[in-house]
Amino acid sequence: MSLWFAVLHVLGILSLSWCTSGSELNVATPISCGTRAVDLSDTHLLVLCPANCSLWSLSVFGSGVYASISSICGAAIHRGIIGLSGGPVEVHGLQGRTNYLSSYAHGVQSQSLSQWSASFTVARTISLPLEVSSQTSSSATVASGAAKKPVKKIVKKPPPATAHKDCPVDMALLLDSSYNIGQRRFNLQKNFVSKLATMLKVGTQGPHVGVVQTSETPRTEFYLTNYTTAKDVTFAIKEIPYIGGNTNTGKAILHTVRNFFSPDFGVRRGYPRVIVVFVDGWPSDNVEEAAILARESGINIFFVSVAKPSPEEASLVSDQDFMRKAVCKDNEFFTFTMPSWFSTNKFVKPLAQKLCSIDQMLCSKTCYNSVDLGFLIDGSSSVGDGNFRLVLDLLVSIARSFDISDIGSRIGAIQFTYDQRMEFNFNDHVLKDNALRALQKIPYMSGGTATGDAINFAVRSLFKPRSSSNRKFLIIITDGQSYDDVRVPAMAAQREGITVYAVGVAWAPMEDLKAMASEPKESHVFFTREFTGLGQFQQPIVRGICRDFTEFN
Repeated sequence: MSLWFAVLHVLGILSLSWCTSGSELNVATPISCGTRAVDLSDTHLLVLCPANCSLWSLSVFGSGVYASISSICGAAIHRGIIGLSGGPVEVHGLQGRTNYLSSYAHGVQSQSLSQWSASFTVARTISLPLEVSSQTSSSATVASGAAKKPVKKIVKKPPPATAHKDCPVDMALLLDSSYNIGQRRFNLQKNFVSKLATMLKVGTQGPHVGVVQTSETPRTEFYLTNYTTAKDVTFAIKEIPYIGGNTNTGKAILHTVRNFFSPDFGVRRGYPRVIVVFVDGWPSDNVEEAAILARESGINIFFVSVAKPSPEEASLVSDQDFMRKAVCKDNEFFTFTMPSWFSTNKFVKPLAQKLCSIDQMLCSKTCYNSVDLGFLIDGSSSVGDGNFRLVLDLLVSIARSFDISDIGSRIGAIQFTYDQRMEFNFNDHVLKDNALRALQKIPYMSGGTATGDAINFAVRSLFKPRSSSNRKFLIIITDGQSYDDVRVPAMAAQREGITVYAVGVAWAPMEDLKAMASEPKESHVFFTREFTGLGQFQQPIVRGICRDFTEFN
């Protein structure tokens, strides 16, 4: 019997040495459903997700590339790496980035995030670890005299070509079908666009593509979900007939904005929306107003210009700057030029790469660059200077999530006691760093608490001088009972289109918080007993603002 235990002991030691002598990825580290990438000590690690994670409770930020504050298991489920039964996941740390995209996949709704300091991706394991697969390594020797069993090598077949999951875009291709292009070049244009669809790898989880023809009167040929593979899209493009007529590009953009990008026709919530405009020569009509409507609707315009007008034709072009006025940003990223429709193969890949550069493509209206955030800050005696700094820390962390600029989001701040003091309004600090610095340096007032008067003051002095089309939000932070009525002023603010968030601390009555907050109350009211607990509200408030923005728009 003692010999048998000795053999087992040797086997155990050898098995352990196999696990520890190899790469650290040989052993899967068990984690919980809520473990985030930021919680890991290594940037490249194999983890083991448990089974039956509650999908609704998983916090995930991004699509494909995720912010490090995301749940690893949530990201793996969202990506399709694992299912509800859990399993091993490889985590690869990346640098921080901007514009993490929201999307819905595999039962998980990921959130968007303007920027974060670190990122990660998830991948399937190439070979399962010992603890998971129960396979034995050929390098593990057994006790003397025991026969070695050969290990069967598993050869995996390469996966079939799939959709380009890293290019989650809803895209309308506006083909030039005017007299300018003619039948022959129109066919060459179709060949080019077919190759582009193949390069983009159109598919269910990747880019979705539809086609609108630009001529005298625009015509939708097919919508985003009519064809879900590159092969089907290519066949559909081949069948598109030439129309002729003027190059009414502005009219075609308006038609696409109003009639094409609709949930009824397969538009996906949280995916970037792009109109790729092909123009042979120049437009016959004005494109600027149509492009403004597109940007206001959250749609990015991308121009592909072919065969620019010659010097002799320049006098025929009504607006020489039509491309600059049409695109989202005049930074040369949103334009692409080709000399002619002949020998265009070399342009397919560069154009596809541009259209899939999501970080650079996002420049239309989003919740991060199109909101006005008004902060209404309780400066009463019960707060105290130390706690007042904790309040400002929360507000700075909220504001830091948004793209503050002279043409983007703006912040303003009012401190109140019995009186109100405009710390700075929406136009005082148009540079983000300056705005955050001004917010952090607000001096503490001390006094009584008249929240109702403060709300009226905010509406009258901060929001009423309308100089922006941004969506309006008022975030109220208070620690006690107001000496005046808050219900009527809050309702008046909401009638002005202001969405109100109420954050209470310590002795702030829940009744007052609910009276001030917008509907639904449960997602617009926050409360903590201690000022040190305010930091937990940053992410829920930012998510709530983006949710309100999306539903409003």
